Amino acid sequence: MNSGDDKTWRLVDANLNRLKEGVRVIEDIARYLNDDASLASKLKNIRHECKIDNYAGIIKSRDSVNDVLKTSTSSEMQRSDINSILIANYKRTQESARVLEEVLKIFDPKLSDKFKNIRYELYMLEKDNLSKN
Repeated sequence: MNSGDDKTWRLVDANLNRLKEGVRVIEDIARYLNDDASLASKLKNIRHECKIDNYAGIIKSRDSVNDVLKTSTSSEMQRSDINSILIANYKRTQESARVLEEVLKIFDPKLSDKFKNIRYELYMLEKDNLSKN
């Protein structure tokens, strides 16, 4: 992978974390609240796919202390039920996968394509998952 400036890798790092964290929330709801082994396994596999070589190098660009939007907005603090948590986290994961897909086109089109596939898989899982509720 080509080197990029620290700000670009900071963007990659933040979205990779956001993607994996969101998948984990959905996965844990499927596993512990819904006892849905099939969905939980699919999400676990996706979470394990969400990696980039040289992660140790990427986190060197992390600067969470100076994140200008690290404070949660009021809408982020409002969840009415488990379904609203699922929806928020599906959207979070899809948006993060899209950012990774776009930014990684600069460095590695094959890696970009991996995150595109993850995004589309999340779209399908969201439809199946939310159709059950």
